[in-house]
Amino acid sequence: MRIAVGADHAGYPLKQHLLERLRAAGHAVDDHGTGSELPVDYPGICAGVARAVTTGLADRGIVVGGSGQGEQIAANKVAGARAALCNDLYTARLSREHNDANVLSLGARIVAPGLAEEIVTLWLATGFAGGRHQRRIDQIADIEAGERT
Repeated sequence: MRIAVGADHAGYPLKQHLLERLRAAGHAVDDHGTGSELPVDYPGICAGVARAVTTGLADRGIVVGGSGQGEQIAANKVAGARAALCNDLYTARLSREHNDANVLSLGARIVAPGLAEEIVTLWLATGFAGGRHQRRIDQIADIEAGERT
């Protein structure tokens, strides 16, 4: 799987850890930054990850910040992005099964590296259930389309 990954300065150490794990698992990764723990604004990084996913350059995206909240919000401003903040296994699974999330947001100040690995592994392995959930995804897309007009 091709995965776009990005983080702000607070998420940088966890991003680096996850990049190693993703590569070791055989995934192709596209690092959208940042490249250090020096302070940086996250919106452009997260939008870049989301755009990589929505344009087909990546299959999925992962954004990491201190809490992951701002990163999720920024990624969700890109049309077609469905970013989910998942700091536990339950929400990671449901974000894929029910919401077909295509961008995962993690809080590096909330989730330890070991749990983050488990969340990412489960999130990448979980498929979308479709059915009644597809109807809801379609409704979200309709809302998004209406906002652009």
